[in-house]
Amino acid sequence: MKIAAALLLGLASLAVTLTAHAGPKLYVFDCGILYLDDITIFNLTETETQVRELFVPCYVVKHQGKFLLFDGGIPKRYADRSGLTDMAAGSAAYERWIVDQLEDINLSPADIDFAAYSHLHWDHAGSANYFIESTVLMQKTEWEQAFGAGAEFIDTSLFEKLKDAKLQMLDGDYDVFGDGAVRLIYTPGHTAGHQALYVNLENTGAVVLSGDLYHFRENRSLKRPPHFNLDAKQTLESMSKLEGFLTDTGATLWIEHDKALADTLRKAPYFYD
Repeated sequence: MKIAAALLLGLASLAVTLTAHAGPKLYVFDCGILYLDDITIFNLTETETQVRELFVPCYVVKHQGKFLLFDGGIPKRYADRSGLTDMAAGSAAYERWIVDQLEDINLSPADIDFAAYSHLHWDHAGSANYFIESTVLMQKTEWEQAFGAGAEFIDTSLFEKLKDAKLQMLDGDYDVFGDGAVRLIYTPGHTAGHQALYVNLENTGAVVLSGDLYHFRENRSLKRPPHFNLDAKQTLESMSKLEGFLTDTGATLWIEHDKALADTLRKAPYFYD
């Protein structure tokens, strides 16, 4: 009896330990490609980089039995068309709509507990109207700017339905699950309420998803914000903040639009943990 009791106690202790150390899982989805005719709006010369293709990701984080969507890709209309679709200063392609891709990991929009967007530009919030059952983690400054006058690269029709969703307005950094493993990092400047996402993966190592704090590796190495950013000075301050955060945490930065990086990443249903 004593042996059986000790065994049960040991198993219970192991279960608690495994639960306590169960970290996040990160899924990467292909939510479009942007082909650029001109990169000078990114404050780079034609000779400073050979890159003309920008990857557009969506991410899902699973933690504590709940799901967070971070960034929603380009709009569904691009996935509904085959081949390339013209856009300003280039073209775009989208092979498979994010809602269809979620089925690969047995999820629907209704299963997503939280939705957060690095910002509300059209190539990051393209699916926002489809996730209105989620708690939306939104920087208050981003929301106010998006519906203000003269906001560039924003199509409010893509996220108009969020007005009827459960909006949780944020004012700075935010710990999504309350244990420090998944954190939104307030990095304004590109837009008024831009935010990056920190995910502490036990086996892969901690990563930070950049949003549009950086578009190209050269924006980072040259510390050069795009011309169309809302506030260049604030962008540089956010760059400094995030670089310090990376140093403090030892996290690796994933520049979201970096296609060369994206080509090395395994896409869902594979996950990083």
